[in-house]
Amino acid sequence: MEEKIVDLLDIKFKDPEFSDCFLIETKMGANKKLQVFIDSDGGISFSTCRRISRYLEEHIDAEGWLGEKYVLEVSSPGVDRPLQVFRQYPKNIGRKMEIQVRDEEKPRKGILRQVDTEKIVLEEEHTVKQGKKKVKEKVEVEIPFAEIEKAKVKISF
Repeated sequence: MEEKIVDLLDIKFKDPEFSDCFLIETKMGANKKLQVFIDSDGGISFSTCRRISRYLEEHIDAEGWLGEKYVLEVSSPGVDRPLQVFRQYPKNIGRKMEIQVRDEEKPRKGILRQVDTEKIVLEEEHTVKQGKKKVKEKVEVEIPFAEIEKAKVKISF
């Protein structure tokens, strides 16, 4: 079922109106609950989610893939969910991030400054002792994608 949804979305995302959209994840849960998480390079709107939901619903109903009773949820992943695909990183440049790096106990926290195909650059704030004073300085740290176990945007109010 999930492969069929991926195939349908691949077709839909070729439409110029949806070309900046991409799939994050599909989940098939209990009681025929299908969750589809999508995003776009410029941020996803409720209207876009609704239109993609109707598109998927039309095909699911026409093919009878889930029978008459099912639940379909199409939404953005939300700020509380970790980043899962590369395309999510560039749109979050300049935002606070919490990055769990493989083989490090504590997550790294800082501002996402740069993204390329191999790594990210995170600007961290370190406290350094200068004489009798403690001074905060900003340090840029490169983190290879292969070392990232989990990355989350941290929202501050």
